[in-house]
Amino acid sequence: GPRGPPGALTAALPQDWEQRQEEDTLLIERILLLVRNVLHVPPDPTEEQGVDGDASVHDRVLWALHISGMDDLLKFLASAQSEQQWALHVLEIISLMFRDQSPEQLAALGQGQAAAERGEDTQELETLRQRELAEKRARALQRPSRHSRFRGSYVIQGLKAIGDNDVVFHKGLHNLQSYSHDLGKEPRRVPRQRQAP
Repeated sequence: GPRGPPGALTAALPQDWEQRQEEDTLLIERILLLVRNVLHVPPDPTEEQGVDGDASVHDRVLWALHISGMDDLLKFLASAQSEQQWALHVLEIISLMFRDQSPEQLAALGQGQAAAERGEDTQELETLRQRELAEKRARALQRPSRHSRFRGSYVIQGLKAIGDNDVVFHKGLHNLQSYSHDLGKEPRRVPRQRQAP
């Protein structure tokens, strides 16, 4: 089933810290000190004569803390604004957790993971970009290559042009209401002397 944090510590950490009893505060401190003391035990090379690659006692303790959910609880205590009184205990526990690791190893491990994640992100972005380009090409093929200004011609029945033929209307149908025989013709200029005063 899903892993859960240690019950006693979870029960002592209600959402509202003002409701916490003095016994709860003592219990939290005792559990944190116990975890610190367990992690503080120095390695004994004579006792730990395992095969190369075997997990050390320290590593097995860390794995047990992880399985129990204690690491998530420590992260909560370290980041919660209302739990700042435990900051030094949590800091000491975290420093003991990384006791056998050199800063160079930890930094290299983080960089390796970051590089792998960056590689995955880049590959995902490239896939999305290729898909978008393919969609753009498909849309371009569906569209006509050139916009046509020809909107069609319509015959207006019952309205005679010069002669016996019906009028042929070359504009859009929405312009039909404003049709007159003078549509498109240059207005005749009247000389200034002949203009009405």
